[in-house]
Amino acid sequence: MWYVYMLLCDKNSYYIGITNDLKNRFNQHKNGLTKSTKEFSSIELIYCEKYLSKNNAARREKQLKGWSKSKKHMLIEGKLGINSCTEFAEELLRG
Repeated sequence: MWYVYMLLCDKNSYYIGITNDLKNRFNQHKNGLTKSTKEFSSIELIYCEKYLSKNNAARREKQLKGWSKSKKHMLIEGKLGINSCTEFAEELLRG
């Protein structure tokens, strides 16, 4: 299973990525082990989608990265789709 995920960094900017191990990848971001997000002091997993193939996940990641900040916000709010990983994201935030 592949995941396209979105992080809220420092309550201001969005980071979008893909992984096949969401829990591990999120922990890497939280612990400053990724070059792209290590500068941020606050990182929250706020959205993700599941895909069967890496190729489909990568296409969706590219699409989301091209969206405006307001359109990403609408996605998070549930106005453009369904957050398929809500329970998983909440579990990660608790643990």
